[in-house]
Amino acid sequence: MSEDFKPLMSSRYGEKDSHTIAVAEKLGAYRVARRALTMMRPEQLKEEVKKASLRGRGGAGFPAGIKWGFLNPGEGEQVYLVINGDESEPGTFKDRTILNQDPHRLIEGILITCYAIGAHCCYVYIRGELKHSIDILDAALAEARQKGYVGERPFGKPHEIQIYTHQGAGAYICGEETALLNSLEGRRGEPRLKPPFPAIKGAFQQPTIVNNVETIASVPDIIEMGGEKWCNLSRLAPRDGGQRLYGISGHVKRPGVYEAPVGITMRELIDVYGGGMLNDRPLKGVIPGGSSTPILDPNRKVEAPDEEHPLHQWHGMSEIDVPMGVDTYRALGTMLGTCCAIVMDDTVSMVEACRNLMRFYKHESCGQCTPCREGGAWLVDVLNGLCEGRGTEEDVHMLVEIGNNMMGNTICAFAEGTAMPLLGLVQKYREEFVAAAQGGEPLITRHDDSTRRQFQGGQA
Repeated sequence: MSEDFKPLMSSRYGEKDSHTIAVAEKLGAYRVARRALTMMRPEQLKEEVKKASLRGRGGAGFPAGIKWGFLNPGEGEQVYLVINGDESEPGTFKDRTILNQDPHRLIEGILITCYAIGAHCCYVYIRGELKHSIDILDAALAEARQKGYVGERPFGKPHEIQIYTHQGAGAYICGEETALLNSLEGRRGEPRLKPPFPAIKGAFQQPTIVNNVETIASVPDIIEMGGEKWCNLSRLAPRDGGQRLYGISGHVKRPGVYEAPVGITMRELIDVYGGGMLNDRPLKGVIPGGSSTPILDPNRKVEAPDEEHPLHQWHGMSEIDVPMGVDTYRALGTMLGTCCAIVMDDTVSMVEACRNLMRFYKHESCGQCTPCREGGAWLVDVLNGLCEGRGTEEDVHMLVEIGNNMMGNTICAFAEGTAMPLLGLVQKYREEFVAAAQGGEPLITRHDDSTRRQFQGGQA
């Protein structure tokens, strides 16, 4: 970690009663919102967010400033801001730290954003299991309303802003923005056909911006520092700006949420922030950004011999030495996603890990599209056979074929989110899948008082 690094998003974490308005204001909360609403124009605010190169922190990584620019409300239309706090991606737990420890930072970001995009109403959609987070945010909103920061005239500005929380019912698919909007409206949580995109027809058929909790909570720091300066905090500026929250779980000594510049490497996240591998066992693989992102293998080298390749400067290095950024990880064949890593040591069976993930995706499919509904169930059936000693080597080929046929054939990206991690696991750990198909005996390994299964034997 650099000696001159200063936390921004997490700067109030750990302070006693940091979730209350009294403590938050003492530490600087709402100062930027007051200045933004009383001394700046909406166009200025939007321009600073563009300069910041704030890539969406929810998984897709789309630039927030450009997304805001898609709004073009017609006469009589009302603009809505919707905050995606569903955080249902396995392995992801960063947004709830904002809700739990510094909800007033999110509220301040909402106030600035609503003013910038011309919205008067915001809904914060939060996963139903996060009852503790919902209660904390509701209490913070009550404090902000009592102060007059949320309501008819925030900071005396005649621009009414109302903010409401909306509790989801625990459906993973409602993390997809249009399924979230359907759920918000009281409909079945199924993705909508696009176009039209939410910026044209979103909540209640009105122009809507849907952003992640961390994305909007970053806005006060951007406005306070200036977009360009905030952007340059990143090692990957100017394309991917600022600082962000990184989550890390699994076989590390210090699992948790850490703030760091955009562009640290996975090796840094594991060794510096995560404290290294649990029990000093070898790293076998790491899922970089929530369970739907293809796995990284520390023993695989980056192949980018062409000088025009975006990863040319990392040619020959381990995959975990590539800077963690939206574009760098796409070039690597994976995704940065939610930037929450799941670390696995050499006791993990990748076949069992794959089955565990596919069971989740089978259960969470909304069932609207046949390739997703049937493909997910089929993958689980094939993996059950492999894990239970009933599979054949042909089943390994079958997994790849099913996964490829799911890609690009559904309304939303859920099918891709199912197929991509499967295809990555089979590609990088194929010998384990083949060994399972050839009848490798399950090996019971003790690790930290838990039992995991591995396959041994068989020829790759």
